[in-house]
Formats: sequence, structure tokens, C-alpha cells
Amino acid sequence: MEKLKKRFRYDNAGILFVLPAFLYMLVFVGYPIVRNLILSVQDVNAGNLVRGTKHFVWFENYRELLGDSVFTTSLVNTLRYTLLCLVFQFAVGFALALFFSKRFSFARPVRGIMLAPWMIPVTVTALMFKLLFATDIGVLNYILRSLGLIEKNIEWLTTPGTAMFALICANVWIGIPFNMILISTGLTTIPKELYESASIDGANRGQTFFKITLPLLRPTIESVLILGFIYTFKVYDLVYVMTSGGPVNSTHMLSTYSYKLSFEMFKYSKGSAVANVLLLILMAVGILYIKATTKGEEE
Repeated sequence: MEKLKKRFRYDNAGILFVLPAFLYMLVFVGYPIVRNLILSVQDVNAGNLVRGTKHFVWFENYRELLGDSVFTTSLVNTLRYTLLCLVFQFAVGFALALFFSKRFSFARPVRGIMLAPWMIPVTVTALMFKLLFATDIGVLNYILRSLGLIEKNIEWLTTPGTAMFALICANVWIGIPFNMILISTGLTTIPKELYESASIDGANRGQTFFKITLPLLRPTIESVLILGFIYTFKVYDLVYVMTSGGPVNSTHMLSTYSYKLSFEMFKYSKGSAVANVLLLILMAVGILYIKATTKGEEE
């Protein structure tokens, strides 16, 4: 009894606050990850799942993925989609952050309104862009026809190249406010005295930007890019609602292909293997993020 009391002394009270979150993560995050890893080295499908006969095939599912053209397409699509989204949403978000860092009337209200795309649920945004890019009733086709730029409707979501373009536009629209608000926060940490000293020394705007703003924003930029990569790379709901991986698998991502294998084709083990590939890539990026942040704190 005395030992139990010692464990719950005032000095150890913090354990009681951490324990609920730890148990939650253990049950709802840790167990699914471990279970998914085990499932990926077994041969589980709709037939033997019911019978309860699960044979270990070890890395056979991963070997099959290497020869799966749809998996290769999904991996390439995920990388291309992520990089293009990062470039555009970061560039526009950075420009808007610099613009709204200036003091002018209605700057704060307008900046607050621009956060709306990030606050709206992704599923709602996906439905909005699906209607925007619709072939017959789409707003974009209507505007282009009204301006005389096209003669017939463009099939945005049913053509491989334009379907990916539509997905990128939707995600960039969501990601711009995220980039803008984080970079704006980073800009507020830069001392104003540095800009005043540079102005007295005769530095122009370009020199001030490249010699003061960019170097001091480096930790913020690294965090924004890595977090943006993680959020974009694991995209699922946006793609599933707008294109469901089509047409002809041209917009499949690792997440949507894993879902298709598991819940449409009932190849549970192979779907788990795809999910684990996604997990490993994100873990590698997460480790880079932790190293980058700890390095910045040490400096």
C-alpha cells in the first residue's frame, strides 16, 4: 500500500494527466498500426477471412506491389500531386503573408475571411469543386463558354490530365490559408529593429527580403513545407469524393488504392501493404521534421 501511495505522490501527478492520452493512443493508434503490419504479411481475403484461416506469406504482398502497375501509378501520382500542391500553395501563401503583414485598412478582417477555405470540412470543399468542374452544369465551363474561350464543355473530371489538375486546384485552395497563417506568425517574430537598421544603411526591398526575412523565416518555412507534405501526401477524402481514383486509375493515390484493394476488391493484406508503404514514407518525413526542429532549437 505504501508503494502504491508513493507512486501517486504529488511529484508523480503528471502521470495521471498523461495516462488517458497514452491509453487512447495505444488503443486507437498503436493497436491498428501493429495489426495492419501483421495483416500485411498474411494472405487475407474475403474467403479465408470468414473461415478464419490466415496464412503467413511474409513479404509476398510487398513483392506483388513491385509488379503492380496501379501501385506504381498511385505512388507517382501521390508524389507528383504532393509536390505540385506544395509549390503553388506555399508560393501563394507566402505572397499573401507578406501582403497582409503590411498595415492597411481591413487587413485583419480580410485575412480572417481568407481562412474560411481551411476551416471548411474537406468533404464539403470536394463537393464544391466537383460541381465547379462538372462537365454539363459546372461553373467553370459556363464561364469559359461565356467568354468564348471554348466551344464545347471540357470533361475535367473524366479526362486523366484535367482530373489531376482539378484535384490540385482544390487542394491548393485548401492549403493556401494554412501556409499564409503559419508564415504570417513567423513574420511577427522578426524584430522590426532589423528592418529599420537595414533601411538606415540604405538596403532596398530585395536586399532586406533575401538578407533578413528569408534567413530568419527558415525554421518556419521548413515546418510549413514538411507539415504540408505530410498533410497532402496522405490525402484521401478529397480524391475519393471528386474522382474516386479515376478515370482509368489516373488519379489514384496510395490512400485511395489501399482503400480500393481492401474494401472493393477485398484483398485486405495487399491493401494493408500499400498503407504500410504510405506509413513508412510519412515516418521518414516525420523524422526529418523532428531533426529540423531540434536542430533549429539548438541553434
